[in-house]
Amino acid sequence: MGALIWLASYPKSGNTWLRTFLHNLLRDAQEPVPLEKLTDFCLGESWLSWIEPHAKKPLATLTEPEIARLRPLGQADMTKAFHDSVFVKTHNHLGQWHGVPLHNMDVTAGGIYVVRNPLDVAISAHHHFNATLDKMISIMARPMASSPLTDKLMPEVYSSWSAHVKSWTERPAPQLLVLRYEDLLADPAKHFGVVAGFLGLQPSPERLHRAVRNSSFEVLKAQEQREGFRERPEHADSFFREGRAEQWREVLTPEQVRRIIADHHVQMARFGYIPDDYKDAVPYGTGVTATTS
Repeated sequence: MGALIWLASYPKSGNTWLRTFLHNLLRDAQEPVPLEKLTDFCLGESWLSWIEPHAKKPLATLTEPEIARLRPLGQADMTKAFHDSVFVKTHNHLGQWHGVPLHNMDVTAGGIYVVRNPLDVAISAHHHFNATLDKMISIMARPMASSPLTDKLMPEVYSSWSAHVKSWTERPAPQLLVLRYEDLLADPAKHFGVVAGFLGLQPSPERLHRAVRNSSFEVLKAQEQREGFRERPEHADSFFREGRAEQWREVLTPEQVRRIIADHHVQMARFGYIPDDYKDAVPYGTGVTATTS
């Protein structure tokens, strides 16, 4: 049995990129690992199948409080999936849902959290969730935003973008590595090297650069075009769409930019996400109800 290592992020913030890098690195793959093999390496926290053995009635009839109570039991079962540490993808904020922790810390070894500029998250998420930009901006400010229960997935409880980021990053700990998506883009070898070191790995430069290359956006996009990707929403043309920073300058209106900054000013300031030309958008400490929720 192995303890859980959470690979955490708000949706559309680089979680899949992190997972593919780690998969290629740990397998020392000479060629890019097929996307369909991702679940062989990293478990999905929201899979309903984890709580099914503990449910005493059909999954479709479970209430949210019942799912919340079963979730820690399913996470304890995840530790049996591999002998070593078990990587688990999560988009949940680090908090409670119906009075129950969303992450079972009794079986947790640590985590890696990726944060991305919400100005770009809004664009990527609006394509992924098939929502208008204005609606996505509203969802990102919603205190208890979540995904719906489906026949295969439990709700993922995001909270607002600010509350999500704050929950994972406000208490620094040796067991938690926090990364900025933009830093990974700017110097992937350096910052993915930090990831390897955090996990106690010492890959050769050749192995590290090969894993970075095999998980690059261009390679992932080409793989999806050839093989498909099970995580692509049915309405979307592709899962891997742009994969770059500063898209917001081409897409968002000044009003939308100011709205996002007003909703998330404190956390955006913490991570250097407030653009120089919008420094006067709101005085520091105002317009941040989503941040403190």
